Amino acid sequence: MRVLIPRGGSWGDEVARLAAAAGFEPLVLPLVRIEPAEDQDALGRALARLAEGGFDWLVVTSRSAVPVLPPLPGSVRVAAVGAATAGALRERDVPVDFVPTRQSAVGLVAEWPSREGSALWPRALDARPTVADGLRQHGMRVTDVVAYRTVPEIESRERLLDAVGDAPLDAVLVTSGSIAREVARLELPHDVRVIAIGDQTAEDCRTLGLRVARIAAQPSAASLVEALSASGGRAA
Repeated sequence: MRVLIPRGGSWGDEVARLAAAAGFEPLVLPLVRIEPAEDQDALGRALARLAEGGFDWLVVTSRSAVPVLPPLPGSVRVAAVGAATAGALRERDVPVDFVPTRQSAVGLVAEWPSREGSALWPRALDARPTVADGLRQHGMRVTDVVAYRTVPEIESRERLLDAVGDAPLDAVLVTSGSIAREVARLELPHDVRVIAIGDQTAEDCRTLGLRVARIAAQPSAASLVEALSASGGRAA
């Protein structure tokens, strides 16, 4: 069974290794790439304020935001949306104070531990306002700033189809809304299994007309492949 893994790098390599071990034929084809924020001045001002201790909390909802972060003062507490993001922060020697049990933006808001103070949320250009709106409802003063943009790796649909190849796909693993948009461009047959990494990504898939066969129990490579193996080929 041929499986599209639309992210590259160490993540794509790990998913491909696990998928192959489970008996699948992985195709690693990155569909998006990360570009810097267009407004670098606004980002720079927010990060300078962060470095000076001007926020009580730093909220990180994607590992893609981690490379732009400055050294943090000890007074700043750090929240990560999930284990993968927390791991990327710790690789940069950034201590993580809070990771929600339900590893999603909705889970982060629902389990938020503070009811006062200020927070900086460096986000993607197309991020939903879930985090900012939710934390404000908890009484937090939230500054959100665009830290990066997610753009298509392959602009032309014809080139995209050529990259996938003529052999049929049996499944695709979707790890974000931006990847879901690129997968939708393929106009895959309805019997192709779409495996989503979480509830929010599954919602994004359905909004784009993709039929989700399974949702990973945890936002990890292993859980994603487990969901693929358990999907049974039925979409709903």
